[in-house]
Parts: sequence; structure tokens; C-alpha cells
Amino acid sequence: MQPFEGVKVVDFSWNATGPIATKNLALHGATVVRVESNVRHDLSRFAPPYAGGRSGLNRSTFWTEFNINKYGMALNLNHPEGIAVARRLVTWADIAAESFRVGQMAKWGLGYENLREIKPDIIMFSTSMQGQTGPRARNIGVGNVLVGMTGFNQILGYPGEGPLQPYGAYTDWMATRFGTIMLMAALAYRRKTGKGQYIDMSQYEASTHFLAPLFLDYQINGRIAGRQGNRCPHAAPHNVYPCRGEDRWCAIAVLTDRQWKRFCGVIERPDLLSDPRFDTLLARKRNERTLDDLVSRWTKGLDAETVMVRMQQGGVPAGIVAAGRDMFEDPQLTYRQAFKTVEHPEIGRHAANGIGYILSETPAEFKRSGPCLGEHTEYVCTQLLGMNDEEFVRLLGDGVFA
Repeated sequence: MQPFEGVKVVDFSWNATGPIATKNLALHGATVVRVESNVRHDLSRFAPPYAGGRSGLNRSTFWTEFNINKYGMALNLNHPEGIAVARRLVTWADIAAESFRVGQMAKWGLGYENLREIKPDIIMFSTSMQGQTGPRARNIGVGNVLVGMTGFNQILGYPGEGPLQPYGAYTDWMATRFGTIMLMAALAYRRKTGKGQYIDMSQYEASTHFLAPLFLDYQINGRIAGRQGNRCPHAAPHNVYPCRGEDRWCAIAVLTDRQWKRFCGVIERPDLLSDPRFDTLLARKRNERTLDDLVSRWTKGLDAETVMVRMQQGGVPAGIVAAGRDMFEDPQLTYRQAFKTVEHPEIGRHAANGIGYILSETPAEFKRSGPCLGEHTEYVCTQLLGMNDEEFVRLLGDGVFA
């Protein structure tokens, strides 16, 4: 039996953070109904990569990745009877998740106080850019913007150059972990007390947590973290180095004198141990450009994998700069089945990311790919909500399931 078997979730959230949090429950037994609308599509349905390089409403593997194991339902929440159906879903559910702009659910009559009247022990999970309260609560945006607000861009890049953007909506992947944990905590609380609760998650605050040491350094010492490229204040060499082949690189980090001695042994340069330019960390930092050139001359003649293996066997931290092909061919990831194969009605068979951990007694089950828009509307209405065929057909004709 999966840990969340019997838990029912109505998921009104969209894009990434909310859907990933509920996906983690779905992978471990929860029944999750993903509510969408043809009136206004989820933006991530139009995010590449697309199967076969051809775009389409149901062809984004980016979207399907976030919605594995869920039932897909189309529902127009701007239709009065659509709201009535949404309320029935809440009556059925244990958890209601949403990520609309602040105030939108209340505008539909689906705010937390409304839901408590329908289902007193409901757990409502709202995830938004900056939380439900405060002077900027109603500002809308996406994770790509939040990366700048949280301060990640400030520290990414090279000295003297402008800030860089990490790949994608970086903060989404951090905040979602908090979301899953909070849902688990709320379920445990309800099991003990019989009471639900409201979860107000600020993706802004959840993400700044990961820069806490830099904030503390400013608060205590007045230092503002800046861009330092691939350098590290207490390590040298510390960089990514070119290797044989097109755009192949390996990261190497030497943090201690012991590792420096081992590094010199791996590259067969024991003479560097007595070289005054490199015999201490301070000396290596003063001559870091020269040291990087020296390391690059050695790495250029070898495959990135060879550099990594030799360094690791010698006790020096190192790792290739992996591309997509490397990940799918990686023996460690293959052994642990980090990529699962799922079937999609339109995309076909495709790989899905695992979740990074394995529960020994109840490992995650990848049953279905993310659904096509509205794929399970009839099933949800007739089997989960108990609608008869006549009512379903009438609502369908009235445009409720749009």
C-alpha cells in the first residue's frame, strides 16, 4: 500500500510549482484530479521540448513531466455551473491546491473560507509568487522573474560583467519541495486532530532560504556577495576545464593541501609541490590564472570522462559537465532507474524523471504520463463525483467542460 493511497486531491494549480508538489503525492498513491480549461491554457503546455519537435497542446513533455499519474479534467471556472462542479470536487477531495493570482479563488467563491463551508476539514494549498499577504502579494509573474528578485542572478556570472540567468524558472524547483513537505505535515495534522488548514506558500521566501548564508554575511558583516565566475575563495584550482572533443568539459575542485598533493600526482607533476607559486592555497589563489592554464593544457588531451575518473580515483573532487546524452547514458542513473518510461496518448512512450529517492517498501509508481487536456473529464464526473450520464451530457452541452 502506498503512503498516500486514499488521499484525494483536486489540483487547480498550473505551471510548475503547484503541479510538481501534487505530482509527488500522485507518485505515492494519491488520486489527483488536475483541473484545467480550454478557455485559458496552462502556459507550460506551450513550453518545449515537444515530442518530435512539433508543437501542440498535448505535445509538451515539459508539461507531462509535472502531471504524471494525474487525471486530467477540463472545467470552465468562469461558468456558474463550472463553479458548482468545482465545489463538488472539493467535497470529494482532502486537498485543494491552487496557484492563481492572489484573490482569484475567492472571486470565484472558492477561497479557503468558502471551501471550509463545503468541507470543514479541507486542506487548501495556495502557492504564489510572494504569498497571500503583504504590499506585493498581488504582483504576478513567473519563476524566471523570481530568480532575479531572490538574488540568484546577482551572484551568477563573472567579475566585472553583468549577471546571468540560470536555466528556466529556477525557483520553481526549490519551492515545490517545501510544498510537498507542507502537504504531508497538514495531512498528519488532520489525521491527529480531524482539522484541515490553509497553507500559504510564498515561492519568494521559500527560494531565498537557499541563499541564507549570503544574507547572514551581509547582515553580520556588511558584505554583499558578488559574481566570481567559477572561482571559489577557499579552493584552487576550482574551475571547469576544456577536454578532448567538441564542447566537452570537466569540473575540478582542490580544497585542501592534501588534495593538491593528490592532484599533482594524478597529472604527474610532483615538481609543482615545491613551486613557490603553488605551494600554499594563498599562493595558488594569487596565481590562479596561471594555474588554470596549466590544468587546461593537461585536460585538453583527455576525454572528460577520463579526467573525471582519474581525479576521483586519486581522491580529487571532479565531475564532467554533462549534456543530455550523458545523463541518459550515465551508469549510476541507469542502475537506479532514475528515468522512467511512461506512455502518452499523443506523444507515445517517453522518459520521465524520477524523484531522487526510493522508499524501500513503497517506491514511486509511474502509472501514467501527464494527461491530455480534459482526457479524463467524463471519468472524473461519472466515476468520482457520481454524476449520471444525463447530467454529464447536459453540462457538456452547456460548455461547462471547456
